[in-house]
Amino acid sequence: MLRPLALPLAALEHTTDFAGRHIGIDPADEQHMLSVIGAASRQAMIEAIVPRSIARARPMVLPEPVGEVQALAELKAIAAKNRVYRSYIGQGYHGTHTPGVILRNILENPAWYTAYTPYQAEISQGRLEALVNFQTMVCDLTGMAIANASMLDEATAAAEAMTLARRSVKSKSATVIVASDCHPQTIEVIRTRARPLGIEVLVGLVPELMAQHEYFAVIAQYPATGGIVHDMKPYVDAAHASGAAFVVAADLLALTLLTPPGEWGADIAIGSTQRFGMPMGAGGPHAAFLACRDEFKRSMPGRLAGVSVDAHGRPAYRLALQTREQHIRREKATSNICTAQVLPAVVASMYAVYHGPQGLKRIAQRVASYTAILAHGLRAMGFELAGDSAFDTLCVETGIETNAIARRARDAGANLRRLSATQLGITLDETTTREDLTALWSWFARSEGMVPNVAAFAHGADPLIPSELRRTSAYLTHPVFNSHHSETEMLRYLRSLADKDLALDRTMIPLGSCTMKLNATSEMIPITWPEFAHIHPFAPAEQLAGYAELDAQLRQWLCEATGYAGISLQPNAGSQGEYAGLLAIQAWHASRGDAQRDVCLIPESAHGTNPASAQMAGMRVVVTKCDAEGNVDLDDLRAKCEQHSSQLAAVMVTYPSTYGVFDPHIKALCALVHQHGGRVYVDGANMNALVGVAAPGEFGGDVSHLNLHKTFCIPHGGGGPGVGPVCVVEDLVPFLPTHRTGASASSVDAYVGSAVEPTPGRPKVASALSGGSEVPAGPSVGAVSASPLGNAAVLPISWMYVRMMGAAGLTAATETAILSANYIAARLADHYDIHFSGEVDGLKGGGVAHECILDLRPLKDSSGVSAEDVAKRLIDYGFHAPTLSFPVAGTLMVEPTESESLHELDRFCDALIAIRAEIARVEQGHWPQDDNPLKHAPHTAEALLKADWPHPYSREEAAYPVSSLRRQKYWAPVGRVDNVHGDRNLFCSCVPLSAYAEADKQA
Repeated sequence: MLRPLALPLAALEHTTDFAGRHIGIDPADEQHMLSVIGAASRQAMIEAIVPRSIARARPMVLPEPVGEVQALAELKAIAAKNRVYRSYIGQGYHGTHTPGVILRNILENPAWYTAYTPYQAEISQGRLEALVNFQTMVCDLTGMAIANASMLDEATAAAEAMTLARRSVKSKSATVIVASDCHPQTIEVIRTRARPLGIEVLVGLVPELMAQHEYFAVIAQYPATGGIVHDMKPYVDAAHASGAAFVVAADLLALTLLTPPGEWGADIAIGSTQRFGMPMGAGGPHAAFLACRDEFKRSMPGRLAGVSVDAHGRPAYRLALQTREQHIRREKATSNICTAQVLPAVVASMYAVYHGPQGLKRIAQRVASYTAILAHGLRAMGFELAGDSAFDTLCVETGIETNAIARRARDAGANLRRLSATQLGITLDETTTREDLTALWSWFARSEGMVPNVAAFAHGADPLIPSELRRTSAYLTHPVFNSHHSETEMLRYLRSLADKDLALDRTMIPLGSCTMKLNATSEMIPITWPEFAHIHPFAPAEQLAGYAELDAQLRQWLCEATGYAGISLQPNAGSQGEYAGLLAIQAWHASRGDAQRDVCLIPESAHGTNPASAQMAGMRVVVTKCDAEGNVDLDDLRAKCEQHSSQLAAVMVTYPSTYGVFDPHIKALCALVHQHGGRVYVDGANMNALVGVAAPGEFGGDVSHLNLHKTFCIPHGGGGPGVGPVCVVEDLVPFLPTHRTGASASSVDAYVGSAVEPTPGRPKVASALSGGSEVPAGPSVGAVSASPLGNAAVLPISWMYVRMMGAAGLTAATETAILSANYIAARLADHYDIHFSGEVDGLKGGGVAHECILDLRPLKDSSGVSAEDVAKRLIDYGFHAPTLSFPVAGTLMVEPTESESLHELDRFCDALIAIRAEIARVEQGHWPQDDNPLKHAPHTAEALLKADWPHPYSREEAAYPVSSLRRQKYWAPVGRVDNVHGDRNLFCSCVPLSAYAEADKQA
């Protein structure tokens, strides 16, 4: 068997100038760490821990790595193949101006983009405040009672609204009505999501369908995809009379001028905040929103940022209600979405903060006025418009001139949108100028003398919004939206929020299963390049040639890393990758006449999204046991396979397991499931322990999703964006997600005769940008994300990582991650129980995978100190806590990754050892169980400065438990947050200033 291509760390210095920077351990550090673990060499350690039965059969074949400068140059050449045209396509994607202060201080700032999901509220107050601003903005503009902290994209938000409506209304119907003038990608994703749940989707004219059918919900667009602004109040009343819900896909900018859905009775409002400062980026990442009536709030999907109080009675933010819903409710979870689009949501919220209500209104009025001027000119030129109302979009009746007009626009560097064979769509945005209006008229002109003068219509530019639908209510009245309009004030506000948080730019984030590794600056630079950022996802295919090449190369490299035959990059989160993979398995069974196969076996140790995804895919979840070492119990699995043999669809396993061990029986598990006709889904969340060492596609997996925001360096962004590609073996390739409303169907391509052709010699892997030319549309599961390439704009990050690391660098990263985890386990083994270690003889700590679990349950019995107390005390030491109470309650799961230095690993271990000594003082009776540094952590500066100090430990012991903190100290902005108070007193919008004033008085 070939040894995987892995070079010693010293050799990497001669291979590339990047791998040695990405990997935080140098050769001398490695030798020290191996001596502590008790291993002779890194290779010997890996061979002892990773079962030899799954070692790669062949090394990865990847291009030789290059340095940062060369990689950026190569990627720039690829980006140059994209052609950035002026976009008038609309369809939910718009040109926008990202204010420079937001671009530099959020989107390009590691203090924001390297932060993790705010599960530890005390060290996340900055991003939580930004999310509460986002929720307040959405509630104000939509007129709804409550909004969540963002969704993945508008189309999936509509699908989530569909299922929210179904479980919240009186109607027992299984039919949803969708207006035919919703965005086409939204309709497609709704169909994909409805099918496995047995929901019938009727698309057409809303009044007719409502009169002819029973239904549980209606979904409509406001304004419609073709521009018309419908008065939906009568249909809302009719839906309510039928016991159904009314869902509105709304444009937030338009809602500054239009009567908001909440004021005319809508139950749920969804949409995208993309035009609030986030570039189009070929489809993402963008923060969608979901807002609803108050009665639905405890059934809302996704994240919800709420307000509670801390231990000192001061207002404090936290995640509310659904914080860990998937792990608590599992297959009964209402959604599999476990993160959101936090970084884009922060951008959108700060766009509103910076512009304020009047600024947003001015932008909207300008767009609406230009649209009215454009309409007047087109009518003067003899063109008819479909409808008299509009905000930013016009549907122009072009008849036999359609192709000629489209070509003229294309030749001038602009894209129009085909709405039908005889209609063209034009959508304006905040980047539109007077010169653009003149250019548009010139493309429609039948002769040179027909082009109007903009000035001739300037005084008749009243927006084309019906008077009865014009907004009269106030919005964004909270001081936060009215106080930061100068760049100085905005800059300081953003800095003040960032200072409240702990992100990777400050400290190691040792979260197990979350892989918080280096997000290198060179990887991040390309995401704001215009060639990647300012391109429409449904632009003609030839304008997306750079993205197509990036897509093809990255898919090929990921195939090498995983051992699979095909990959789709469309899923825009790991949860969506899971879902797409299960849909592919389900579709494969159906294609063979085995549609009855609907049982999904899932070990009790699995990530909570696994059973939630299976339920959403229409599968029945059967839980299998794990043994004492944390491995899947093969006897129980065998019994369940036999019991459900004819119905067995799949098994979902995480490898290495969620317990942080390499199950030596994984190949036997795969063979057993295959024997009974099922397929094996290997969750790729822990792929950072496999790349270059073992490949799921080789050892028996049929499907995996990857987390590019974990293993492949896309930053977590405070809880998103993410990318969750789905990878499959060869016979499942035809069932990967595609976009039937892809580039060729949604842009000018369809009516100028150009076709989307497969690239000659491209590997047999599904491309989201192929328009279905490589993979027949028939067997595919359809679209799982709004755009063909999902969160396309962040794919350059992973491309840069793989290009600069190469096969040797990636393998060394995996092995170093395992080395670092075992070093931590070895250093802490004398102080804490290492739960579910690999029990490898001769290795101190037992030989874990890339993460280890510290079992604190015995300490709870001996001292009263809980895992949560240790997590909060770590904040005083300047660390983000490891993963708390998952996968085992009362434990901490630690994952150091390969990027941390020995100095940082030791600093973390020293902190935990010092905390163990503090616990010993409680055990020995020196400190009471209810009054010690752990119970009152984290300690704020304000609490330490109070005259009254009633505790048996000193202020110094509270603030400076180790001497190094005197030189550099992170101060938690709030004390321990009261979670129970937050859920019992749910409040999810901006805190009135009076609440802070009252807290100050009480203090």
